[in-house]
Amino acid sequence: MEKIAAQGRVIFAIAIMAFGVENFICARFTGASVPVIPWVPPNLVWAYVTGIIFVATGLCIAINFRPRWAAILLGMFFLVCVLVLQIPRAFRDSFSRTGTFEILALCGGALTLARTLPPARYDFRQWAGMLTNFLMLGRFLFAISSVIFGIDHFLYLRFVASLVPVWIPGGLFWAAFTGAAFIATGLSIVVKWMDRWAAFLLGIMFLLWFLLLHSPRVISAAHSHNPNEWSSAFIALGMCGASWIIASVSLRHRQTKAMG
Repeated sequence: MEKIAAQGRVIFAIAIMAFGVENFICARFTGASVPVIPWVPPNLVWAYVTGIIFVATGLCIAINFRPRWAAILLGMFFLVCVLVLQIPRAFRDSFSRTGTFEILALCGGALTLARTLPPARYDFRQWAGMLTNFLMLGRFLFAISSVIFGIDHFLYLRFVASLVPVWIPGGLFWAAFTGAAFIATGLSIVVKWMDRWAAFLLGIMFLLWFLLLHSPRVISAAHSHNPNEWSSAFIALGMCGASWIIASVSLRHRQTKAMG
């Protein structure tokens, strides 16, 4: 499990860079708002700035160039986007609510990743305590988002079941099962009971979604030019990486306690 979960950082970085590239492509051809996290307003400059932030931070995390501050910047950017762009419409409908908590979950993954990385010499030591407390919010943002995803699954069970590929039997069962898995994972992370296994298995679920549900749709002729399909695929990939980042942190915490 440890070796697989350790890949969460790379998977997360790839997904973030993919969001950036998609921002560039959509902005180039639409000239307005793009259906990519964090769903910026209809402004060409905003779309390109967002793309630059995603590509730069994702690349820094991937190649290990000041990755801690890249992850902090990414997490803060996600959080600001939620507060400024999403809160006013967060509970307007289920899709807006899901979109809001998808950003919060990725924010949680970024902050948790930053927490795992050692401070560098250029870090501001006088802010160390405050920054540590801020980064500890990451796991709770991810956990809360997971619970909301689970609740939404049960509120819209038949719709979620309709998204299960027809070649997989028992769509209603899998919709309910994944809803329960979301809620159980969120609660497990909060109470720190079996949290590393819960987060690890959640990452497996997201990876399977990416491979079995989203990838076939984005390469199909009917959906290949739909930015929403690409966004959904990258969200699943990013959530896989974030889940494994949470799992890795929980595992390190257990190992530290055992050594102590």
